[in-house]
Amino acid sequence: MMYRPTLGSIAKASALSLIASVATTGLAFAEEAAAAVAAAPVPNKGDTAWLLISTVLVLMMSIPGLALFYGGLVRAKNMLSVLTQVFMIVSLVSVIWVLFGYSLAFTEGSGALNAYVGGFSRVFLAGMTPDSTSATFSNGVVVPEFAYMAFQMTFACITPALIVGAFAERIKFSAVLLFVTLWVTLIYFPIAHAVWFWQGPDAIAEAAKALAAATDDAAKKTAQDALDVVNANAGYLFQLGALDFAGGTVVHINAGIAGLVGCVMIGKRVGYGKEAMPPHSLTMTMIGASLLWVGWFGFNAGSNLEASGVTALAFVNTFVATAAAAMSWLLVEWATKGKPSLLGMVSGAVAGLVAVTPASGYAGPMGSLVLGLAVSPACLFFVSTVKNKLGYDDALDVFGIHCIGGIIGAIATGILVSPDLGGVGLTDYTIKPGAGSPGDYVMATQVMIQVKAVLYTLLWSGIGSAILYKVVDLIVGLRVPVDAEREGLDVAEHGERAYNM
Repeated sequence: MMYRPTLGSIAKASALSLIASVATTGLAFAEEAAAAVAAAPVPNKGDTAWLLISTVLVLMMSIPGLALFYGGLVRAKNMLSVLTQVFMIVSLVSVIWVLFGYSLAFTEGSGALNAYVGGFSRVFLAGMTPDSTSATFSNGVVVPEFAYMAFQMTFACITPALIVGAFAERIKFSAVLLFVTLWVTLIYFPIAHAVWFWQGPDAIAEAAKALAAATDDAAKKTAQDALDVVNANAGYLFQLGALDFAGGTVVHINAGIAGLVGCVMIGKRVGYGKEAMPPHSLTMTMIGASLLWVGWFGFNAGSNLEASGVTALAFVNTFVATAAAAMSWLLVEWATKGKPSLLGMVSGAVAGLVAVTPASGYAGPMGSLVLGLAVSPACLFFVSTVKNKLGYDDALDVFGIHCIGGIIGAIATGILVSPDLGGVGLTDYTIKPGAGSPGDYVMATQVMIQVKAVLYTLLWSGIGSAILYKVVDLIVGLRVPVDAEREGLDVAEHGERAYNM
């Protein structure tokens, strides 16, 4: 997923200007203008429709999907509080996104800062029109920038909503709102920029073409410098070559480590480890998990930004990895604990969705199948053995599923992209068309790049989140009083109940 300056709309504007000046500049310029109009990339209606559908599917993942999944897992006295938190986070982040979030994540930043955060050229969506376009992964293929902006907005919405599951049932609503505002601004937008921002395939291909056409040393140096500038005009992790098709680092590791830091700093729920705290409605949780699975097809397959064979591949990978992970968790739990549980099965499905997210457009179906089978036992170990051993109260297992599953998926992407394992291989965008062009791939090198991206995300989000939690605690306080926690956040924080029976 990426942003490219709206060259198509610029070309159209230039062409129209030339046409307007025909009376004074002659027929030759009119012909040049017509050629410019013809050459400007035009969004395909099918690609646009798929991207808009995917946007709606990802929104459905947050509300109602994640809200119901989380809501069913808490006690009845806190159901409404979770629903309110998730719905409000989606609303709050949507507003922040169009004000300045999109600009910070997906436009060119200032100087050396561009590797880490974007600029202000799209603040308040300035300059964006129905004719503005954004690049896809294919040369000469663009989508409306409004569609791309809205699609990315849904990712920005769901990521902080994932975090609240880690400290559910004990945080102030005011603290949630303040923390999310600060977190998306200082953590999410920079991570999204570092991983996904680049100039698009056409800019790279054109610069490489100029280099190939250079005939003397001076021209070659000039062309090489131009290519280096294009390659450097990208986020830090993108420059390293990190692969994250749909958000293993940006969404899941990012949210998962923030959740762990939060649940540790806020502390355990009153009675944790001494009182039974079973989910109040696994029916709701199953409905939520099902909506997540359906919506995740937009999350992963939509991340190709166009309707193509790679889109279909990401779709299939999302299907098989999730099914394999659901089966794997249930069977391992059955073998180790004696009973196959619904909660285990849907938790496995989510773990599979998380793990396949970064690999969905790179791995082959069999690689995704193996990934799904492997991720569930690892996540099960963390949500049971590791959590119990260390004693942290990650209420809804945000760290154990999203962070651990995201780490496994992100690193495995460096392996599963291998053509020898059924993956699509790397793409060399200096060749036009880039799609399908072979790039240099060395498994050990790519895995190390993936590890660097994981560590970068863990450190940026983990340390940054700890600072933000402390700031929020000093301003409004993080935790509700003990009496309010015992009464339940529904009544204590919102004056309502999820159920009146």
